[in-house]
Amino acid sequence: MSALFQPLTIRNITFKNRLVVSPMCQYSSIDGFANDWHLVHLGSKAVGGAGLVITEATAVSPEGRISPGDLGIWKDEQVEFLQRITSFISSNGSIPGIQLAHAGRKASHHAPWEGNKALKEDEGAWHTLAPSAVPYADGEPVPREMTLADIRQCINDFSKAAQRAIDAGFKVFEIHAAHGYLLNQFLSPLSNKRTDEYGGSFENRTRLLLEVIEAVRKVIGYNLPLFVRISATEWVEGGWTMDDSLLLAGALKDASVDLIDCSSGGNSRDQKIAIGPLYQVDFAEAIKKTGLLTGAVGLITTASEAEVIIASGQADMVFMAREFLRDTYFPLHAAKELSIDVEWPKQYVRAKI
Repeated sequence: MSALFQPLTIRNITFKNRLVVSPMCQYSSIDGFANDWHLVHLGSKAVGGAGLVITEATAVSPEGRISPGDLGIWKDEQVEFLQRITSFISSNGSIPGIQLAHAGRKASHHAPWEGNKALKEDEGAWHTLAPSAVPYADGEPVPREMTLADIRQCINDFSKAAQRAIDAGFKVFEIHAAHGYLLNQFLSPLSNKRTDEYGGSFENRTRLLLEVIEAVRKVIGYNLPLFVRISATEWVEGGWTMDDSLLLAGALKDASVDLIDCSSGGNSRDQKIAIGPLYQVDFAEAIKKTGLLTGAVGLITTASEAEVIIASGQADMVFMAREFLRDTYFPLHAAKELSIDVEWPKQYVRAKI
């Protein structure tokens, strides 16, 4: 029996397999609203057999968007179309999840295919927020250091976004604290130069993330899974390290987090990443030893790779992004490769053999 296709139950939610559609920014919204592109992009992954389908980074506030095209959940009107998406995902046997995010100093940028550069004032730029007035890169706009009132507003934004996500029908909630976005910026000594209760010590730098987790958990209750995506290391001397992540894992476990989605990097242009197949799986394996469930991510492209990760106990779920773009039906093809008989959508059964 394939380990990859063994069900997994977290709290009151059971996933039919361990394959997760990782959050992938589409930069295809107008004013944060989901549309037909998101329905097809996410819905097709459910048809393709994924156990969990997670939306792209979904902004909890307008200023938290990476680009003007980011998906959002900062106002009630954005819920209706998201309900259509979650209903379709659920009706095809997958679990709908959402990644709640705030881009911090990496907000107000063009989409990648438009150059990924910071927006100019005449292009609709907005003033970005960060733990400290430290830009992500030389030549980029300097973000405004968040006041305590800004921090309280941010926590409230995550809380309200979580309630809207509940209303929209999501069953899994992931807080984005990786890739150099706002919560990651607070964690890192490279981007957090504060001298108040949100900066300096490890305890202080992790405070905002833990307060956001507390606020979100209060809204979603204790029957639904809560994940956190982290950058396990920054790949920069003097930055956030794997040792820090192991310490954080203990705090997240105490805070009722169920799974850590183990990515890396993204907070410094000075990062030196040794990129290659499975290059981040060791992070998931190490953090799993703290007693938390983990998700492995990063250039995992084959059924055999994913099977070994689960079967050997390196992680509990496999998060895949680019491979799902190349092969929407990867789980169905993986099952065939691993000689596992899985249910296909009845509309597609004629092509199963």
